Amino acid sequence: MGEVRKLQKKLRQIENLEINISQSLTPEERVKISRKAELRTRLAELLLQLSGPQQTPGIVGGGKHEKMKRQVEATSEALPSHSPSATKIPKGEAEPTGRQKKTGSQKETVTRGETGRKEETGGRRETGAGEEQSEPCLAVTDTSPKENQEDAEFTSLKASWEKAKFRLRSLEGHSDIVTCVVAVDNLVISGSRDTTVKVWHVPTATEQRNLGGHTGGVTCLSAPPPEYCRRLAWELSLGDKERFILSGSADCCVRIWALSTGQCVKSIYTFNAVTALCFVPEGDGYIITGSDGGKVQAWSWQTMDNCQSINAHEEAVTSLQSQGPLVFSSSAEGGVSVWEGLCTNRDPLQLLHHWDATVTGCGSQEGRLTLSPRGDRLFVAYGRANLRILNWRTGTVSRLTNHSSIAGVTDCVHQTGGLLIGSCYDLTNGESTLNLFSLPQCRYLASLTWADAPRILCFAAWLTGSGGHRWVTGGRALTVWEQLPSSGKQRGDVTTKRDNRLDASLIESEGDSEDEEDSDDYDDDKEEDYTSQDAPESGSTSWLRCVLQ
Repeated sequence: MGEVRKLQKKLRQIENLEINISQSLTPEERVKISRKAELRTRLAELLLQLSGPQQTPGIVGGGKHEKMKRQVEATSEALPSHSPSATKIPKGEAEPTGRQKKTGSQKETVTRGETGRKEETGGRRETGAGEEQSEPCLAVTDTSPKENQEDAEFTSLKASWEKAKFRLRSLEGHSDIVTCVVAVDNLVISGSRDTTVKVWHVPTATEQRNLGGHTGGVTCLSAPPPEYCRRLAWELSLGDKERFILSGSADCCVRIWALSTGQCVKSIYTFNAVTALCFVPEGDGYIITGSDGGKVQAWSWQTMDNCQSINAHEEAVTSLQSQGPLVFSSSAEGGVSVWEGLCTNRDPLQLLHHWDATVTGCGSQEGRLTLSPRGDRLFVAYGRANLRILNWRTGTVSRLTNHSSIAGVTDCVHQTGGLLIGSCYDLTNGESTLNLFSLPQCRYLASLTWADAPRILCFAAWLTGSGGHRWVTGGRALTVWEQLPSSGKQRGDVTTKRDNRLDASLIESEGDSEDEEDSDDYDDDKEEDYTSQDAPESGSTSWLRCVLQ
């Protein structure tokens, strides 16, 4: 197991090195990256030796090297079944004599009869000569009509997603990694490490505009609501239907773009590399930015003036999300803060809660932490095999299994149309999937993958007029997902599968840090360093974390 963990850590470091903010790699870094296939081959061999009889190996196309379909770790635990039904033992269940009526699917107990006849008496069985043989009592499943209805709805939903079909279309144009995506009507806006923001017309899968102006990699995007767009459009003498997009960059700028013309209409200089941003639709509206130094700042939508600057986190802000007047921020050191927007021009943000990494369990050296709020719950992706679910009011945490082994990496999490979607990338074999869970119960539905699927770093989704799903995924490729009618004859480009090991996937956390493979039982000083020598000490890759709208 020691060597397996070493190889997994090296592969994780190589993957993060490839998507580092550095625009160019040193010769030493290129040598390290070139060893990825070799390390994967060795890891696959070790896992085959450690795997049980249920393990099924797979072969990489072209016969280059073996890879594992699934990794069975000795550390994997059996998770409790996640079902709304509760099994209970009824009070006074066994009566020594007489008739006892049982509810549900249980049979009615019969009074003792003639010799030689087997009869039920509570938890006992009577045999020929009148001797009794002890037998376990039958538990009664106490299910309400509401629970039965929920189970029926879930079963129907699961069956529909097992038949899901999607057509995939690639959007070609960026010359580097796509770090963030948002959707506005029939448009997709993408930001890239190549410093550009591009606008795509989804129905035709064509590039509509190329918004150039940033001098550093684009790290985050946000789309203000239409009513706030109308206010700015009126000020700029533009049409009432004008939509705007906000982009943040490592060049310390936030730019505001008019989508109809592709022009930058306003800009904000923040004095710090912008790593995350969101829009708060309260009062006159506020733009909230996060920096690579951990600072959270609020800017007036009306005047673009700085209203507040807070040293909120020790390391880089990796994600900012708004939910009504609330703002949620996360940082590279694993902390999460909850802010309330006070709709004032001075100090509009007030801290409600802060939970550090000892509570969230999301300590991360790579700064890979993104958020998706839902009521009192905050879904957190932090570059590991599990999603964390934080009750931001109480600080209680549960874990949602997003991969069947610790070799999985979760880069982003998103909610759409009653679904929770988590991306998953397998360090062992380079496979990428999207895992679907039902909301609000977080019950596993299905996994979607496709041939040569790249690592997914960002995600956007919306529903079409007919109720179908339309998604966009970004990373090394920018791809549009168009849901096809399940009854149609057209074949989809996506493979739908189920991993039964994710069925019982929601468990309560015991406050552990769950360091998993980073809690290595070996001395790092004796191992080759796969981290970038040019990267800053804190939050070096956090600029990649996208704000998922």
